[in-house]
Amino acid sequence: MSWLTYILPVLAAFFVISLALRWMPLFGRERLGPGPAPAAGAPRFGFAAENGRATRLDAALCLVITACYAVTAFAGLGDMDTPQSWCRFTGRGQYAVVDLGAEYEIGYIRYYTGLHTGSYELQFSADGEAWDEAGALEQEYNDLLKWQDYSPAAAGYGASARYIRLVASAELSLGEIAVYDADGEMLDSAGFSYDAGCAALFDEQDTVPVRPSYMNSSYFDEIYHARTALEHIENVKPYEITHPPLGKLIIGLGIRLFGMTPFGWRFMGALFGVLMLPILYFFLKRMTRSSAIAACGTVIFAFDFMHFVQTRIATIDTYSVFFILLMYLFMWRFVSGGRWRYLALSGLFFGLGAASKWTCIYAGAGLAVIWLAYWITQGKKPRFAARFLGNCAFCLVFFVAVPLAIYYASYYFYGTARGLDGGVGMYFTRDYFDIVWDNQVYMWEYHSDLVSTHPYSSRWYQWLADARPILYYLEYFPDGTTKSAFGAFMNPLFCWAGLLAILANAVLVFKDRDGKAAFIVIGYLAQLLPWVLVTRLTFAYHYFPSEVFLLLALCHVWERMREQALPRWRRNMYALTGASTALFVAFYPVLTGLRCALWYTRGLLRWFPSWPF
Repeated sequence: MSWLTYILPVLAAFFVISLALRWMPLFGRERLGPGPAPAAGAPRFGFAAENGRATRLDAALCLVITACYAVTAFAGLGDMDTPQSWCRFTGRGQYAVVDLGAEYEIGYIRYYTGLHTGSYELQFSADGEAWDEAGALEQEYNDLLKWQDYSPAAAGYGASARYIRLVASAELSLGEIAVYDADGEMLDSAGFSYDAGCAALFDEQDTVPVRPSYMNSSYFDEIYHARTALEHIENVKPYEITHPPLGKLIIGLGIRLFGMTPFGWRFMGALFGVLMLPILYFFLKRMTRSSAIAACGTVIFAFDFMHFVQTRIATIDTYSVFFILLMYLFMWRFVSGGRWRYLALSGLFFGLGAASKWTCIYAGAGLAVIWLAYWITQGKKPRFAARFLGNCAFCLVFFVAVPLAIYYASYYFYGTARGLDGGVGMYFTRDYFDIVWDNQVYMWEYHSDLVSTHPYSSRWYQWLADARPILYYLEYFPDGTTKSAFGAFMNPLFCWAGLLAILANAVLVFKDRDGKAAFIVIGYLAQLLPWVLVTRLTFAYHYFPSEVFLLLALCHVWERMREQALPRWRRNMYALTGASTALFVAFYPVLTGLRCALWYTRGLLRWFPSWPF
């Protein structure tokens, strides 16, 4: 390991601490500018604030940042030419026979798996009459939507054959097969003979990759969520039912647009990752009233490692963070200005988030605390009781009735896959209600009783320090000097500076009765504290929703520095923004799977022994 492996994290920590030390005058007794007064004689706590309005400059800055990130996010997202037709085996014992046209020594078979799980018994024959066992092509739950290789010789079977027979163990679908000889050369399927029902196995030979990889196959939880999205499209009873359906339905939109390809099932996640940026920019502009702070904050979040990696994988966490961002944006607009229509929008996005992933319910708890704190601050205003009771009724509609309706309706394809008619009346049947209710019971029992291990799991206290990334993909190349790998973790500069900013905001809540800081800290704790109590398997990506509040906290510190005219506050902000962006460039290989030298990842990027690069 290079000495840089040790010195770089030390320098990064020193850099963050030196920046944070510039914040210290915020906590002193003397006012340096026109900002909020200190606690002594401070006005009563409240959320009311002057909100910044977008200008043409803001539109231009936001557009440039979003466009630059979009190009980066969609580049290398995944292949668009994986098999789209399927050879469907309808039950156990169904088989396909292929005549290769001549006898070959089979080196290996490359095949692309579709829906359903089981295996294909592989049989070889020289004459089409006498068949010998040659092993099995597996299609288990973690093998789906992937290119797989199988070598009969490596498995201890004879490899000479003119005829190949595949016998299904259950209902299965197979996308494509490529046969390679002993020299590793792909046989030309134009010389093969087979029944018309097997044509789908050889009609897209141009999609066979040079090697299987994350670019042409599913990885990590895509084996569940991309699969479930396809099952909804094909009206098949879903396999993965441990999360609500909406996130998988959104993934399905990309599949409908671009086909059942890696690009297709990852498209909507990347798009939502892009769309987070203009929302965040204008959220920051409203809170800080500064275009510079909004731009720098958006850049930091855009090129954060977690945001980049997590939105480029077909899992549902992207959608929960997207809706959390929106529900807190509109809650801020309500508590800072009092207009009920924003409260309604917050409730709407809470419902969409809860229908995507239960972790949004944690965010809802934070919204409830903020809402209650807001009304406490209104206690001495005229007609308080009538306004409060009216708003309670309003919230019952938009934070209970509307979210429940969205959540209930999201199970539509669960019903049609069970044979229900799919009309509006389906929602009012006992069968549909039972489907939804039984799934809630199952999800609760699954997540509360889950006992499992994973080599890249982590606990909540490790997330605070960026101590344990989750490795999504790892491939070593035959040259022994290069590899492809990527995982999800935070940009350490953002992670550490954001945590210090959360602590700074907590101080400002009590010192200056800062309602904006309270809003941020409550949102952060609502996302983090539930995981403190969770004993099941957890991963670094569970910290993803907290990043929104780390960023808000950081930008609020810069806002306070600007208000109190602290020297070099812009330098402080630009330094962290520039350094975070530079670190994104340096870590780009382990965020995208770009093939690179082992010395680079091990000597420069593995800052801690627990980082798996």
